[in-house]
Amino acid sequence: MRIRLIAVGTRMPQWVNAGYEDYARRLPPECRLELVAIPPGPRGRGGDVARARAREGERMLAAVPARAHVVALEVEGRPWTTPDLARSLEAWLQQGRDVALLVGGPDGLDECCRARADEARSLSPLTLPHGLVRVLVAEQLYRAWSLLRGHPYHRA
Repeated sequence: MRIRLIAVGTRMPQWVNAGYEDYARRLPPECRLELVAIPPGPRGRGGDVARARAREGERMLAAVPARAHVVALEVEGRPWTTPDLARSLEAWLQQGRDVALLVGGPDGLDECCRARADEARSLSPLTLPHGLVRVLVAEQLYRAWSLLRGHPYHRA
């Protein structure tokens, strides 16, 4: 099974890249995490936000593997605790389907992404910087995996 983190934004600070890579590298091959960075749509003076978000959405959906389980990550989604994520990860591993986690740009996910998603989840009721979400997702997936395997990384 492969987990794709499909996120809008191509130029992240070095600390984001380093944090994401550190946790992604820790995951075993059976639940490999890969990042797909989607270029943001143009937003300038007088730019059409809806059009930019729609372009981002089209690019995101094009990066979703065929028959993947799609999770929209957004504030309005159902809250995810670490044990919830561990149960989800266990189910995904048993199903053997690829998983796509969608993280929108500065204006959120386009409606086409929400419509394609099999579920919507929230990492926090806080609005998080998009770079931090990448690190948080990678760390929480590693924590969920360690919880499933009885690894000492996760201590409740």
